[in-house]
Amino acid sequence: MKATAMSGQETTLLTDYILKSLGLETCADILVGDEMRRGISGGERKRLTTGEMLVGPAKVFFMDEISTGLDSSTTFQIVSFLRQMVHIRDVTMIISLLQPAPETYDLFDDIILLAEGQIVYQGPREKILEFFESVGFKCPERKEIADFLQEVTSKKDQEQYWFIRDKPYQYVSVPDLVDHFNNHYIGQKLHGELQIPCDRSKSHPAALVTDKYGVSRWELFKACFARECLLIKRNSFIYIFNTAQIIVMSLIALTVFLGTEMKYGKLEDGTKFFGALFFSLVNVMFNGLAELALTIMRLPVFFKQRDFLLYPAWAFALPIWVLRIPISLVESGLWVFLTYYAIGFAPSASRFFRQLLAFFCVNQMGLSLFRFIAALGRTQIVAGTLGTFTLLLVFVLGGFVVAKDDIKPWMIWGYYASPMMYGQNAIAINEFLDKRWSSPNIDPRIPEPTVGKALLKARGMFTEEYWYWISVGALLGFSLLFNICFIAALTFLSPFGDSKSIIVEDDVRRTSVTGSSSIEIQEMKTTKSCGTRKNF
Repeated sequence: MKATAMSGQETTLLTDYILKSLGLETCADILVGDEMRRGISGGERKRLTTGEMLVGPAKVFFMDEISTGLDSSTTFQIVSFLRQMVHIRDVTMIISLLQPAPETYDLFDDIILLAEGQIVYQGPREKILEFFESVGFKCPERKEIADFLQEVTSKKDQEQYWFIRDKPYQYVSVPDLVDHFNNHYIGQKLHGELQIPCDRSKSHPAALVTDKYGVSRWELFKACFARECLLIKRNSFIYIFNTAQIIVMSLIALTVFLGTEMKYGKLEDGTKFFGALFFSLVNVMFNGLAELALTIMRLPVFFKQRDFLLYPAWAFALPIWVLRIPISLVESGLWVFLTYYAIGFAPSASRFFRQLLAFFCVNQMGLSLFRFIAALGRTQIVAGTLGTFTLLLVFVLGGFVVAKDDIKPWMIWGYYASPMMYGQNAIAINEFLDKRWSSPNIDPRIPEPTVGKALLKARGMFTEEYWYWISVGALLGFSLLFNICFIAALTFLSPFGDSKSIIVEDDVRRTSVTGSSSIEIQEMKTTKSCGTRKNF
């Protein structure tokens, strides 16, 4: 109650309570880990997955064998906590456990006993032994109830629990048990409850949750924004490395051109400037290539949390977009500040800041494109293949490798669809429409009045000043489009599922069952063991 009264603490109370109840408060600030980092242990990961579901707004939980890999004490603690959550938060949980300990079994309110795909019993835990005694089977005093329930429906083990001495034992099949349950008063009561139609007029207004997510959109955005800031701090090495990389590349570029006399004013002088501009464009655009690997690395966690309704795709994508803006500004600013005057571009201050704006838009567009490719591919191999093909088209149709006038008419749409074309036009127009390139054009083959416009025309680029702003607007539009496509891919696509093949052996045949990653087989008979596995 003190925590809920404190400003800013009410939203973290449930999370802190779940961490402490699951015994995760000691590793709350430790990374989960991957192939390269050890991270938390396997048992802690199991408990983390359970806690991750409980934080969300869901009111019904289906948990399949959450005790796998955990000792009986930890399983008891987790199930005890889940029981508290059921009664405190008024949620419903259906949990499947494999041979639970007696202490864990006693924590459940109701039992659903499955055999051969049919419900043998569904009702209060305290009444299940009474039901089987009405059939003729009794659990011994020192026998664990969970083991008894597993064996009483098995043809091999059923006889040992028969306790009616004046009546000879006869195997009671699963369909007979189901019929007996349907005629039992517990089954009749359950059937009667299911026959009553739902009357919403008599229900409490809060009985049915209508909100898809547990908090408001603004709270979702703030939570994802805070997490993104934390991830940037944790992955600071990557961003520092990217910054150092662009500094090194800019130093290499400026030393190459530093000792070169960059003449201007003539047609033959434009080749070196075109090469320098294209080299700068490629470096600024592809310095954000790490965004592809970072996004793919985060997708498994995102898909899991998205399916748990912890947050929507836009709440995940918008903070990434917003927080990459200062990073783009720093990277493009470093490149322009270190190379612009060293290479010898137009000395006007307005041209300097225009190139900075163009490179900033190019970097933002590149980051958005790489994120979209990562969300579309979802794996490193698929995204790499798709990205290579996409970038090949962007390069070829960008206006430098192949000029616009050399592209076939049926492919000219690709020229206008290439975002790199707008970046190339923006920086080229910014340079060659400067007054120092305004010398009269003496080449009769190019019908343009000045040398700068003749150079642009020769490369198939636009020669009007306003196309700079059109290109900048187009780059921002592409950035917006790729981010929208990124959100759409995160919303509608799912991770590539893996299938598993399970061999099931029975008395007369072998069957191969292929399905999703979670397959439950009710009965397996082999030469080594015989038994029936049930869900509780």
